[in-house]
Amino acid sequence: MPQKKIPLRMCVGCREMRPKKELIRIVRGQDGAVAADPTGKAQGRGAYLCGSAACLEKAQKTRALERALDSKIGAEVFERLREQLKGEDAAHE
Repeated sequence: MPQKKIPLRMCVGCREMRPKKELIRIVRGQDGAVAADPTGKAQGRGAYLCGSAACLEKAQKTRALERALDSKIGAEVFERLREQLKGEDAAHE
């Protein structure tokens, strides 16, 4: 039986290809609000990040997340994403 193909996505921070289930989807909704999408099914433009804070910092510094979502992202949104990533790290431990 042939092995099922695993979907890969690229982290906008470290630019590494990883299985989609290992990454966290960040979505810009119809209203322009940017948030983490734990289900991976929310409507809107999406980008993927590793679960590490370093990747989020790099994406913020290089504005890679802003380019991927085609939207200006404020500092308060990055702070909220940091908090959500910390929550994801605690859930995985």
